[in-house]
Order: sequence, then C-alpha cells, then structure tokens
Amino acid sequence: MISALLDGYRHHIVDAHKQPLFLLLVGFITSFAFIRFSTRMIRAQVRWWPGNITPGGLHIHHMVFGLGFLLLGGTGTFATDGGHPWIDWFGLSFGIGCGLVLDEFALILHLDDVYWSEQGRKSVDAVILGILLTALLLTGYVPLGVVPGQDTRWGLVAVIGVNALVCLAALLKGKVWTGLLGIMVPGLSWIGAIRLARPSSPWARWRYAGRPRRMARAVRRERRLHARTDRARTWLFDLIAGAPDKVPAGHPKAQAVAERMAARALAHRRRPGRGVPGGGHPDGAAALGGDPARRARAQRRRRTVRAGRVRTTATGPGRTWGRGSR
Repeated sequence: MISALLDGYRHHIVDAHKQPLFLLLVGFITSFAFIRFSTRMIRAQVRWWPGNITPGGLHIHHMVFGLGFLLLGGTGTFATDGGHPWIDWFGLSFGIGCGLVLDEFALILHLDDVYWSEQGRKSVDAVILGILLTALLLTGYVPLGVVPGQDTRWGLVAVIGVNALVCLAALLKGKVWTGLLGIMVPGLSWIGAIRLARPSSPWARWRYAGRPRRMARAVRRERRLHARTDRARTWLFDLIAGAPDKVPAGHPKAQAVAERMAARALAHRRRPGRGVPGGGHPDGAAALGGDPARRARAQRRRRTVRAGRVRTTATGPGRTWGRGSR
C-alpha cells in the first residue's frame, strides 16, 4: 500500500515536475488548519494553549508572519533561479504564507478587525477558492486546456476572451464561486452569467433598478433557492472556522450597520421613477396621507433603526410586536 503510494507520488508529482506546487498546497492547507485551530483555542481561552503575540501590548496578527513567508518564498525563488532543491522549500514557504494571509483576508479588505464577525467569513471564502484553484492546477487543469509553448491558435484565443467576459459577468451578478472556478473549468461561469443576478450584486443595482418585476423575481429566487445553500454554507463554515460573534443591539458596530441599512432603504424609496406616492415628496408627508400619528410612528421607527435599539411595530389596536435589530 505504502509502496504503491510512493510510486504514484514519484510518477504523478516528482516526474511531472509538480513537487513545488504540491508542497505549496500542503503548506497552504496545513498553515490554515493550524492557525484556525490556534485562534479557536485562544477564543475558547484554553489555559494550556499560548495566547496572542502582544509584545508591548501590540497585537501582531498572523498575516504579518504570512507576509514574511510570502516574501521568503517569492524572493528566494528569484534569487536561486528556481533551482532544485531550493524551489521545493520556497514553494512550501509560499504556501504557508498564503494560508496565513488569506485567513485574515477580511481584515485586509475592511481595514478593521472583523475576524470573528459575519464579514470575517470572506476569509474562509478566499481560502477555499485558493485551495480549489491550486488543487486544479496540481491535477493538470489549466485554463481551457491551454499549454504554454504551443502555437498560437486565434480561435482558441477568442474562446478564452469570451470566457473571460462571461466570468466577469458571473462575478458582477454575485456568483463568486461559478465566476472564479469558470476560469479553470469552462461552462461553470456560463451558468452563473445566464441566470438571474443576486439582488445585492452590482449587476442587480445597475440593471434591475428600473425593472421591478425582474428584481422581484431575483428576490424570490434568492429566498427560495439560496436559503438552503446558505444554511449549509453557514454550517460548514461554523465547523471549519467557528461561529461568528453575535453583536448586541446596543453595540456601536450594530448601530453603524443599522444606519447604513436605513440609509439604503431611504435612498431606494426616494429613487426617481419608483412611483413614490404623494409626488415623491422627500419627507414622505404626502405619502402618509397627512396623518400626524402615522408620521410620528414612521419617525420613531427611523430613529429606532438608526440607534440600533429594539424595534416595536404596531400590528393592530392595542397590540405590538417587538423585533430585535440585527
């Protein structure tokens, strides 16, 4: 059994000159698994596990060490001209750096410590996509089967260009997985580009603003189809990276998010061509029919959303229904 594995490794990895890429993938997966285990132990405040590195009270994030491994791997490869056995070790170093840096991709993107928040899930997305693309390269997949050194075939170049445009359309429609994997596996991006865009995607904001029926279809499809996949994705990410923190309603971050959501909703209602009752009056007084009580309730709701407090909505005479703000 072991001898068969060693023979397969020599034939498919060593003889195919893929050992540096294989070691890069090993370093990528190992560093990500180790650092996630470490951060979860720190979060659980386990006594036997060392805590964060904080010299002089300064918290040094692990992406700093990841940048060091990336620089070591990249600079070392150029310095040694990619010769053996150095390129194997530098490939391993580069993979370790990729795992450490992409694990904090969300912090780099938001320029804020969102590691244990919902925004921090972008780091897991980046790591999984990076591992999948590296694994596809290792198993022999190249974009559309193009091998360097072959004669230029303009028909194939045209197909690659069209596929790149389709991948871009899928990404703009919010289909991140199909858009990125479609670069390597032709056909996936076409599925994402043909189907309706996700309601929160740039494509929906640009193309569905004046088409309420299409936006309504996209919202219904999002609620019907993506609810199950999102639950499965949340369960998987909780298993891999740990559940995010539940921010209390009175937290400043919750207030900031509530203010942004209220601003988007208000801008959406004031958008020209939306058919706002009352001639599109900015304060909405005409839309409320001039009823002072309704205007007062609407103003209270807006203030509640901006403050991030518990929201109470009237459902009938003498009855109320409370809902905590997210």
